[in-house]
Amino acid sequence: MKPQVETRPSESYARPLCVDMDGTLLRTDTLHERIVVFLSTHFRRAWLLPLWLGKGKAYFKRRLAEETDLSVDNLPCSESFLQFLLEQHRRGRRIVLTTAADEKTARQVAGRFRIFSEVIATHGEQNLKGAHKLARLVEKFGGKGFDYAGNSWADLEIWRAANEAILVNAPRRLKAFVGKQAQVTHVFDDGIGWFARWRKVLRLHQWPKNLLLFVPVISGHKLDDIEIIGRVALGLVAFCLCASSAYIINDVHDIEADRAHRTKRFRCFAAGQVPIGVCTIATPLLLAASLACAVRLPIMFMIYLGAYFFTAIAYSWKLKRVALLDVFVLAGLYTLRILAGHGASGIGYSNWLLGFSIFLFLSLSLLKRYVELHRLDAAHGSNLAGRGYRAGDLIIVSTLGLACGCLSALVLALYINSNEVRLLYARPWLLLFTCPLLLYWVSRAWLLASRDQLHDDPVVFALKDSVSHVAGGLVVLFIWLATIQ
Repeated sequence: MKPQVETRPSESYARPLCVDMDGTLLRTDTLHERIVVFLSTHFRRAWLLPLWLGKGKAYFKRRLAEETDLSVDNLPCSESFLQFLLEQHRRGRRIVLTTAADEKTARQVAGRFRIFSEVIATHGEQNLKGAHKLARLVEKFGGKGFDYAGNSWADLEIWRAANEAILVNAPRRLKAFVGKQAQVTHVFDDGIGWFARWRKVLRLHQWPKNLLLFVPVISGHKLDDIEIIGRVALGLVAFCLCASSAYIINDVHDIEADRAHRTKRFRCFAAGQVPIGVCTIATPLLLAASLACAVRLPIMFMIYLGAYFFTAIAYSWKLKRVALLDVFVLAGLYTLRILAGHGASGIGYSNWLLGFSIFLFLSLSLLKRYVELHRLDAAHGSNLAGRGYRAGDLIIVSTLGLACGCLSALVLALYINSNEVRLLYARPWLLLFTCPLLLYWVSRAWLLASRDQLHDDPVVFALKDSVSHVAGGLVVLFIWLATIQ
């Protein structure tokens, strides 16, 4: 949806335009950004944060500004509002950056845009928010002597004292409230609905991966057991909620690296579509809901669920930076879903299934890294941001990936010729047709990756690719034909 801009004609450009920064000019909160940077780089000193906060928010902001290095160049901004400011600046209007952020941060942001004639920000003694900001503006410009652009309820008194009010990405209820108490001349809105935001926060498009919990049910021929289906379905809900909580932590932790990425910069936190502070509320709620589902299932399911969550967090914070180990961990996270299916259903483990899964998911994990490496400039020896790979690693990654894909097909062929299959299927020889289908799908995925025609995530690619749908349908058909008497 295109950004919405509502305007009324303004009579004069003589009054200074005072602009809030966090949530208004920028679609993020720089204080939260600095907290994330501090925790990412100085996690062992996290105990200092409550001590600093105990000395006041102004002191807290100053210490964070001193202890962290925040790159402001990639911070998301409100594009439609920025274009408005650029036009005001072109016409010679005085624009003042007025923010509760620390002065160091404010001056960095002002230096990025180069349209502000002055910066009014928090010093180490007084937090310039709400009434304190209003007093400073009235003292400097007088009542009704300035226009003000903001986005939150904390700006309400300032809008009342301003000559003209400008609302940027403000909540709907606040818009209606300010409209009755101040002269609103411009309203800027990014036009993104709440469902679209939360769909990206929870990464709903990743939830189909958790259907792997049903693999043991299918391979164990238990699709007619309603009790088992119910337990696994409950486990699926628990896994989806748990996975979303891990995705949120990952997105917040990787926010700076994501903003420099070709596609990840559109993630909700990186793009500023959802406040970083949401993480502190959404994550524990999702984990609590996941646990509420998991406690109704066997203890082994809870063990696998916990192993998945903590491994995913370890991957986000450290393991993803270790070349090759990262792809083994990713493959393990996929395999843990299948193990969780065994845990929830109580169906016995299959060494054939686990061996097949490890090789196949390792191939897909390597394929994901190959896609990222393929887009680097090999001639300049570039490194993959946030990873332990170099552009020169492309050959070894592709070789290992193709080999693992072929090994998964080999394990499948050996399984089909095993004694276990003869007991489960009436016509086991029909299953042999699934081997060339698997080899074709894996080979085609790698071929598309070499042509730079593959999505960053191979699983997302498979869910959207029509050829993958046909191949999957044929696999299901051959399994069904092999089953019927």
